[in-house]
Amino acid sequence: MLDFEFRDPWLLVGLLLLPLLLTLTVRRAESFVTYSTLDLIVGLPQTLRSRLAALPLVLMVLALTAMVVALAGPRTGDEETRVHREGIAIMMVADRSSSMDARDLVPDNRNINRLDVVQTLFNEFVLGADLDSPAEVSVNGNGRTDDAVGLVAFARYADGLCPLTLDHGNLAGIVSDLHIVTDRNEDGTALGEGLALAVERLREHPARSKVAILLTDGQNNIGDITPKQAAQLAAAQNVKVYCIGAGTKGVAPMPAQDRRGRTVLVRAEVNIDEKTLRMIAKETGGLYFRATDAENLASIYRRIDQLERTEITELHYLEYHEWYPAFAWVALGCMTCSALLGNTMLRRLP
Repeated sequence: MLDFEFRDPWLLVGLLLLPLLLTLTVRRAESFVTYSTLDLIVGLPQTLRSRLAALPLVLMVLALTAMVVALAGPRTGDEETRVHREGIAIMMVADRSSSMDARDLVPDNRNINRLDVVQTLFNEFVLGADLDSPAEVSVNGNGRTDDAVGLVAFARYADGLCPLTLDHGNLAGIVSDLHIVTDRNEDGTALGEGLALAVERLREHPARSKVAILLTDGQNNIGDITPKQAAQLAAAQNVKVYCIGAGTKGVAPMPAQDRRGRTVLVRAEVNIDEKTLRMIAKETGGLYFRATDAENLASIYRRIDQLERTEITELHYLEYHEWYPAFAWVALGCMTCSALLGNTMLRRLP
């Protein structure tokens, strides 16, 4: 059903003048002819012409009504909403050094290492779906559908494993294949190198909002770029860095080989350079979090998910369809027909 409105509704007051105009027109048109008797026409049936005698006047009234309505500007509004989404560029920076094999984030299950928990929660953070988590924890977010997400992993060297992409399914597959380094020559914690590579990837992306989520369980001990330099580089590129220190405090169970070649768990010291991570977060306008178990880590991802949301702007606007031309054509048609009929077959004499 059309929802009509008028651009200038006050002009509809003109409709109130039509009865007065009609009365004056009828009185002016009245004329008389005197006959000696009407006996010859009494009882005769009415002709079609006599039945339509008032049609020119009716058409003129309709024409004036349509003209007044046209002047008032009849229209219907079609409301539309456009949603503009401006995504965020997020680079995940994950530590995959040998210390990520510690079994302390899930105290009830020593078969799950730190990287296992990080992989599952990271994919849930990006996809927004509850995955089968060995730690039985979940991020339960809405996912980063509109955000470009990439992955940098580091140990002794930093590797860009996935560029910033909206293909989150492919990214999730890469994350699932992420493994802890086993070669001693590749082991280490090049924290500064990893962050610097992430900043470089973000620098090239056109998104206005750029974020790096840096997760490590140790302290920078190798690499040409120091964490301080990487933090300054991130700040210069307007990259906000959220730092996560993963691991219990004090000691953690770490798998090792005994003399018989069996894998056993030994107590290893946990050395997370929280001072440096706090410095990076402060330098770039981010935050530092400490995750001592899987639930802590899940809550941290939830917090970051709430802090960094896609900018969504709804644009409401109203487009009008003008109907005055239709009423103007009706008025013109009625006036034309009234004039033609009133001067031809329905002409009144005198």
